[in-house]
Amino acid sequence: MDIPLEKKRFTTSRIFILTTIVLFIAFVVFVIVSSSGPSKLNVENERLTISEAVQGVFQEDIPVNGIVLPITTIYLDAVEGGRVEEKFVEDGAIMKKGEPILRLSNTDLELSLVNQETAVYNLLTQMQIQQNSARQNTINRLNQLTDVKNKLIEAKRVYNLNQKLYDKDAIGRQDLIASENEYNYQKQRLELAQQVVAQDSIATNQEFSQAQDSYQRTRTALELMRKKVGDLIVRAPVDGQLTSLDAEIGQSKTKGERLGQIDVLSGYKVRVEVDEHYIARIYAGQIGTFNFSGKTYTLEIKKVYTQVINGRFLVDMHFQAEVPAGIRRGQTLQIRVALSQEKQALLIPKGGFFQQTGGNWIFKLNKDQTTAYRQSIQLGNQNTEFYEVIDGLNPGDKVITSGYDNYGEIQELILN
Repeated sequence: MDIPLEKKRFTTSRIFILTTIVLFIAFVVFVIVSSSGPSKLNVENERLTISEAVQGVFQEDIPVNGIVLPITTIYLDAVEGGRVEEKFVEDGAIMKKGEPILRLSNTDLELSLVNQETAVYNLLTQMQIQQNSARQNTINRLNQLTDVKNKLIEAKRVYNLNQKLYDKDAIGRQDLIASENEYNYQKQRLELAQQVVAQDSIATNQEFSQAQDSYQRTRTALELMRKKVGDLIVRAPVDGQLTSLDAEIGQSKTKGERLGQIDVLSGYKVRVEVDEHYIARIYAGQIGTFNFSGKTYTLEIKKVYTQVINGRFLVDMHFQAEVPAGIRRGQTLQIRVALSQEKQALLIPKGGFFQQTGGNWIFKLNKDQTTAYRQSIQLGNQNTEFYEVIDGLNPGDKVITSGYDNYGEIQELILN
């Protein structure tokens, strides 16, 4: 009699299949759990820049480049046009005020001077003739007045004599009346002669004054013409160094054309270009500093040129107190211009992390400095060295300030 055998529920093949399924499920779960957690990346410490957040003095400033220029530059323009006939000095010469630089020639201007001089001499001759004529006329008027006075005296004497003779019946009444009429006639002539002399004197004075005014105007015009001719010799307006001289013998220069410039060597200034973004924050009196030969020097903004060209505007800065020895015109200086007053703030050094994070977060190290994780932060102002931390960090915190180019969406760094 056959005995029925009990069928096995777990064969070797079935066990293998079940084991495989369990391992696969475990792997899937592991992957899901791993992907849902923070992404990590192992990095070498040597590739990182680790900085510490510190409490310190903060001042907002901007870096700018400045060019050293003479304290004053006076441009030489051709006051009158002409041909360059002679050069007395060459470019770079040290000039004293009034020393000649070059000579121009202008035939038309020189001819106008001759004509003006001739006009002045002719006017002076006419004035002399008029004055002589006026003097002669005055003398004649005075002679006539003297004759009238003499005849009046004689007429009065005769009239008085006839009055006495008539009282004694020595002469007739007709003789008395005739002498009286003659006396009255001479009195009227005297009054008229005196009026003529007075009016002649007034007229003479007016003519003389008008002639003097005309002569002075003509003389002034002559002096101006002489000055214009004198301006054909270009002279140094101040003591200084002649630079940028642009004139060669035989070359024609038009009126107003730039010939060169005189740089006053009594001091220097620094001309700075600033980005237009800061135009509302730059003003006269602000301070800038720079290093030269291992020493720090101070500059002060004296003038701001508000015209913006190609996104930048100009600022003139003057040295405060000491001017660096050995500084030269045209030299470039790297200057830090202060935009705010000094204050206490939490600071972290500037670094490449800002380009990827925009200052919104940073990798902060744990206490044992084995890992670093993302930390949200808020930055304020900045200068050439530091960022001002408003929120997110405390003094003594260690952070990574080097660039984050290779970290992508990494949430945590494992430091090796």
